Amino acid sequence: MKRTATGAALAAGALAATALAFAPSAAAVTPTTATVTASCGIFGGGAATLTATQSGTSSTITLTSSAITAPLALSANSITSTLTLANSTGSARVFSGTVNPAMATGAPVTVGPLPGTVASGDSLDFYGGSLKMVIFGITVTCTSSAAQSPGPFVMD
Repeated sequence: MKRTATGAALAAGALAATALAFAPSAAAVTPTTATVTASCGIFGGGAATLTATQSGTSSTITLTSSAITAPLALSANSITSTLTLANSTGSARVFSGTVNPAMATGAPVTVGPLPGTVASGDSLDFYGGSLKMVIFGITVTCTSSAAQSPGPFVMD
């Protein structure tokens, strides 16, 4: 009887360890996606989705929008982007890079993932910030007149 109980306890422990090994890891940033309404002046504007990831003090943000479209065919990694997010707990955070997929004329715009540095407790919102994209030497600046939804990105 003692041997059966020990075997059952070992099996239960092994199952618990296996479950922990395959459990999804907790997201470091909450929420991981947010929506904004971006205004890009004469280049148009509309709904856009921001997607955030975080690993320690490193974070990336990707912006995608079917309302903001490519003015011309663009090759991969041809848009120089600077995304500045307002930080209610301190100084603004900047995410920048030259990362974008190839896009046909009129295609939805995607920039990122743009890398940046964050701190635990940062509360980042596109409202109060901006996205500057340099396309063929022309700077396009996008802003928002309302907070992102469902709320700011809170870094772990």
